[in-house]
Amino acid sequence: MASLSKMNASEKAGIPKRIRLKKDDMVKVIAGKDKGKTGKIVSVDRDLGRVIVEGINMIKRATKPNPAKGIKGGFQEREASIHVSNVMILTSGGIATRIGSKVETVGGKTRRTRIARKTGEVLDSK
Repeated sequence: MASLSKMNASEKAGIPKRIRLKKDDMVKVIAGKDKGKTGKIVSVDRDLGRVIVEGINMIKRATKPNPAKGIKGGFQEREASIHVSNVMILTSGGIATRIGSKVETVGGKTRRTRIARKTGEVLDSK
C-alpha cells in the first residue's frame, strides 16, 4: 500500500475509520441542510464513514415500472447518507454530546462501555 501522502482521495476513503455510533442510536444533525433535526440511525457504513438517519437528508430517485415485481414507476423519496462528523449522539435527556468510553473489569473480564462526555451517562443499552 502506498504512503498516505501519495494516495488519491478515493484510496484514502477506503481506510477504515473508528466510528463509535451504532444502529438505533438517536442522533442530532449539527451541520448541513437538516441542521438541528434529530433521528434514529438506520445503518452505519464504517468503510466510508457515513450513516443513514431516519427522515434526514431525503432525496428523490426516479424508478422504472416493473410489472413482474409489482413496482410502480415514478419518483421515490429515501434517505441519503450523511457523514459521521455532521451528527452527534443524544443522551436519554436529549442532550447532544461526544462519546467517551469507560473500561470496567468485572470478575476477570474487561468490558468497554460508551459514556456521554457531558453527563457521564452510560449510552449502551444493555
